[in-house]
Parts: sequence; structure tokens; C-alpha cells
Amino acid sequence: MKEHVVQLLAQRGVSLDEIADLVLEVHRDDIPGLTLEECRESVERVLGKREAQYAIMTGIALDTIAEQGGLPPGLEEAVFSDSPLFGIDEVLALAITTLYGSAGLIGFGYLDKAKPGVLQRINGGGDGRVHTFLDDLLAAVAAAAGARLIHKHLGSPEGVDNNNENGGAGKDAGGNGP
Repeated sequence: MKEHVVQLLAQRGVSLDEIADLVLEVHRDDIPGLTLEECRESVERVLGKREAQYAIMTGIALDTIAEQGGLPPGLEEAVFSDSPLFGIDEVLALAITTLYGSAGLIGFGYLDKAKPGVLQRINGGGDGRVHTFLDDLLAAVAAAAGARLIHKHLGSPEGVDNNNENGGAGKDAGGNGP
């Protein structure tokens, strides 16, 4: 399913390197020697989580349905305009943001507000597409990937265990391994 999600992102004009750039932007000062390659690997680990996959597929489906005029009136306007009172796009993104604990919330807040890199590009609206959900989901993936790196580099002496990133639980609540 991860490959499907990567394809969906590519169809929406987003590369994994662009998401990794967001991670690097947020954490380059926090983690000495952080590389784009390490950021990309962390993004790929986040995209390997079933919760992230379902959230991304749902958000992209809703953006696509909105583009096609398939949402009911009222809801369609809220999605098209990315109304500040809508907020469901941020709520969906939180499913990803907290995959590695609350550390992802700070990164998400920054990315959602500042909209650097790919977030600014897709919010420009120049491609005629709706990205109401996608921009928040990308920020969430970057934030979770950053939280993972924070745990790995600055967390407990054990860091993020490469064999089990869920603190000894073996599998996450969704039945997924690392």
C-alpha cells in the first residue's frame, strides 16, 4: 500500500524529496549533521505506517472529489476555500502528526502556518487543483518524520529502536510493525 500512496502523491505533483526538504528545514538546527537522505528515510518510515496511508488516501480522495464537484453544497465551498472554520483537514492530519508522540505537533504547527517549500507551491492554486487536505497531510508527514528523528537523535539513550519504533509494543494500534 505504501507504493500506492507514493504514486498518489506523485500524481498530485509531490515528491518524497520535497517532503524530506520540509523535515530538513524544521530540524537542521536541532539535529547536527542532519542530511536530506536521513530525512527522506524518515519520511519513508512514516509512509510505511498504515495510519498515514489511510489518512493520505482519504484526504487525496476528498480533494479529488471536490475538484470534480462531487461534494454537497456547503461542504464543497468549505473544502474549495479551505475555510478557517472547516478544520477537518487539520484533524485528519493529526492522525499522522502524532505517530511518534507529541513532538510532531510543534513541527506541524510551524509548517501549517509558514507553508515553506512544497506547501507554498501547492497552496498557490496555479494548477487548478484542490489541495485542502493534501497540504496538511504533507505537513503532518514531515512533522512525524521530524519527531521520529528527534527521538532517534535527542531522545532517550535507546533512541528510536530500528526494529521496534513503538516503545516495546511490537505493533502499533493498527496492527503494523515498524
